Amino acid sequence: GVLRPGIVHRLDRDTTGLLVVAKNDEAHRLLAAQLEQRRMDRRYVAFCWGVIDEPVRIEAPLGRNPRDRMRMAVVEGGRHAVTHAKPVRAYRFATQVDVRLETGRTHQIRVHMQHVGHPVFGDPTYGGRNRVEGIEPARRPLARRLLACIDRQALHARLLGFDHPDGRHLEFVSPLPPDLAQVLRIAGEQTP
Repeated sequence: GVLRPGIVHRLDRDTTGLLVVAKNDEAHRLLAAQLEQRRMDRRYVAFCWGVIDEPVRIEAPLGRNPRDRMRMAVVEGGRHAVTHAKPVRAYRFATQVDVRLETGRTHQIRVHMQHVGHPVFGDPTYGGRNRVEGIEPARRPLARRLLACIDRQALHARLLGFDHPDGRHLEFVSPLPPDLAQVLRIAGEQTP
């Protein structure tokens, strides 16, 4: 209704950062149209398992996981989904990635990164907490230390750009939350 603000898009539970809320129905319609037409710029910082050497475009359809309806998965016949991931800095067993969404599906970044073998660090739902035993033994203590710093997925909606209903183009940037900043700082101190 007119007096109730409207959420234009959402963030996954335990993902930090920016989202858009419209003050009225007209603003909601205009902003939702930008999102649907892929004119809204949404960028994320993700800390993912494994070393990612070059930018990757992930195009894989998403839908409910047939074995666990509470989770999403790459499934035949799912909804079209495209994620762009660009490495920012590689650490010993993980990579800081700049992620841009072309589409916006539930759990899209988390599922797509898991699909290409680089789950989001700390993600309890999509394999981001159980990778320690799969890395080089000498690096396991650092991985455990970093996991102790963050009790959620290492994913942050850092930038949001859109055209305001009054015609201005606005862009907002959110600083890293303390837990993710700490993970990146400690990882950086331990990487030559």
